[in-house]
Amino acid sequence: MRQVALVTGSSRGIGLAAAQALAQAGFAVAVNGPVEDEELHAAIGQMQSLGAPIMAAAFDVGDVSVHADSLARIEDQLGPLTTLVNNAGVGVLQRGDLLDVTEASWDRCHAINARALFFLSQAFARRLLGRRRDAELFYSIVNVTSSNAMAVAVQRAEYCASKAAAAMVSKAFAVRLGPENIAVYDVQPGLIATDMTASVIGTYRQRAEDGLTLMPRIGTPEDMGGIIATLATGKLPYTTGQVISADAGMLVPRF
Repeated sequence: MRQVALVTGSSRGIGLAAAQALAQAGFAVAVNGPVEDEELHAAIGQMQSLGAPIMAAAFDVGDVSVHADSLARIEDQLGPLTTLVNNAGVGVLQRGDLLDVTEASWDRCHAINARALFFLSQAFARRLLGRRRDAELFYSIVNVTSSNAMAVAVQRAEYCASKAAAAMVSKAFAVRLGPENIAVYDVQPGLIATDMTASVIGTYRQRAEDGLTLMPRIGTPEDMGGIIATLATGKLPYTTGQVISADAGMLVPRF
């Protein structure tokens, strides 16, 4: 039996790095994007040399109605799923005063960052609990939220609220699935250089070097991929419900 993972939002950035790290660890991996486009095919192409079974799993995580069928298609091709990495996420439509936040931006953040994460985790858990599982394999859900689940960025208030909701979803699933020996983790990235942060990462790079983070550098998608693979391979045994602050110590209280 082989570990089989679905990584949402994995055509680029942290998701792609996580998919690559899992493939290098011997997982079969379903690479997800909202549509089957050039970006998704390019991601598949980058992973072909890793020697693990790979498939494109194009579906919109925000459409809850397709979750069950999408998981079934993945299992038909790769085998029974053992691992779900909820990485897909969106930012705000426009940074600015929270007094100007629109319903559209609020709803978009919550639909993908919290609602989709909850219901895809639910569909995944139902599949696992509905069949016999191999005692030799490690089963887990790894949610990628954000340091903004804890720390306010007032110009992105709706994003922060959605990530705080996702962090609580992680705790709730850890409580529900712990008795079933299914681990749940919440990875909270800090300042990571991705397409989503491209417009502001230069400013944050300087702030990191000036002491905003304890380790004076910006993180990379590969850093996050390594953390996710460590969790998904069970390298932190006898743990569940943990928040992994992947932020170079940015949120450590100090004077």
